[in-house]
Amino acid sequence: MDTTLRDGEQTSGVSFSAAEKLTIAQLLLDELNIDRIEIASARVSEGEFQAVKGITSWATEKGYINRIEVLSFVDGGVSIDWMIKAGAKVQNLLTKGSMNHLTHQLKKTPEQHFSEIAKIIALAKENNIETNVYLEDWSNGMRNSPEYVFQFLDFLATQPIKRILLPDTLGILIPSLTFEFLSKIRAKYPQIHFDFHAHNDYDLSIANVMEAVKAGINGLHVTVNGMGERAGNAPLESTVAVINDYLPEVSINIKETSLYTVSKLVETFTGYRIPANKPIVGDNVFTQTAGIHADGDNKNNLYFNDLLPERFGRKRKYALGKTSGKANIEKNLQELGLKLNNEDLKLVTQRIIELGDKKETVTKEDLPYIISDVLDSHTYQDKITIESYILIHSKGTRPSTTLSLNLDGEIIEEHAQGDGQFDAFMNALTKIYKSKKLTLPKLIDYAVRIPPGSSSDALCETIITWINDSGKEFKTRGLDSDQTVAAIIATQKMLNVIP
Repeated sequence: MDTTLRDGEQTSGVSFSAAEKLTIAQLLLDELNIDRIEIASARVSEGEFQAVKGITSWATEKGYINRIEVLSFVDGGVSIDWMIKAGAKVQNLLTKGSMNHLTHQLKKTPEQHFSEIAKIIALAKENNIETNVYLEDWSNGMRNSPEYVFQFLDFLATQPIKRILLPDTLGILIPSLTFEFLSKIRAKYPQIHFDFHAHNDYDLSIANVMEAVKAGINGLHVTVNGMGERAGNAPLESTVAVINDYLPEVSINIKETSLYTVSKLVETFTGYRIPANKPIVGDNVFTQTAGIHADGDNKNNLYFNDLLPERFGRKRKYALGKTSGKANIEKNLQELGLKLNNEDLKLVTQRIIELGDKKETVTKEDLPYIISDVLDSHTYQDKITIESYILIHSKGTRPSTTLSLNLDGEIIEEHAQGDGQFDAFMNALTKIYKSKKLTLPKLIDYAVRIPPGSSSDALCETIITWINDSGKEFKTRGLDSDQTVAAIIATQKMLNVIP
């Protein structure tokens, strides 16, 4: 049972619109084939009421209405009335699963609580509403007041309900306790359907889910991306993967290839970004960074495990950076339909390692630019080199540059100001050339671009068009993660290829 739209929406700062709720509900049931979804809490707001009406209307037309659930309360029938008006047919009745909550929050005896619950269940049945019962704080109840929990379960065993929902409300369980508590309950009540609702406070939700299944639990509660209060709930995507791979005795019908699509949609609707290293759906989890791993993948898939990206509608990537080897680069070149000879591949590899020291990751889209830069660099020999420069740009002062140039073996320094950092650099360079009675080509065009589809911190290519005294135009390119540095690199190339 997916509770992204109810418990997941309790993530701090998250609120789905009615249209977003309907879209997610449709994807969960139609696209992923989730068995049931919990979509809201009764009585929350008018907006929640309209959202539920929209979903129940669609679900009724599709024949899904009994797969739609709403959290309700022991409130004398107010929740039931709300559900009837909203068109909902299944209530998940919130009750107290520990003596601590019952005594200090409700200030009632077990008998009083059970009597009120029985009336709500009877009222629901009269109105053709199916009832499941949540035992809030059940895990603490099992730890601190087990006699009350079993007294409660004995009572519920006499009631006309469909399921009993056992939540680790405060996320206090560890795997051994999960197995112990649920095994006892399943042994005593083998005919009752029990759901387990994990929270992730100790980062143990998936481990607890596995132990719950081993203990014979009948249903599991999950959320997309593990959304929920505090540290969230058991993530849908990880739960599906671990059951399919490690619990073969259990058969589920979730469509794995749609997990990533739904995950990204929920990320977009909530504004909560998925961590790059989040299993199954994180940006980096199918990315090989180390060159030795890419090489191993070329040799009988030595670094593959059962979590193949294609299962989840994704592709394996090979990161480019300072730890890259030739194998990483070859994998990316293959995707681009490019091939280099061994000599050029070595040069490109070295250039990527150099760039990787400046920026964490070089993207696949950067590769054509890097190749062009590397191959272009071999069409001339650097006789004139820019030894060093200092660029200064601060509020209230004109940008300035101090430049040190190696001109045919002579080191010459000059300082100049300009309208921008690169303009100041060119003014300093012009001073040096004039001192040697040399002329520079005229800059007539300056273009900057990043690779299409790349990120905002992508490599930057600066293309400068020059014209010499005879009217001949030519272009030079510079590549760096910094725009001004890329322009300076392009200028040094110009100094060495002046027609």
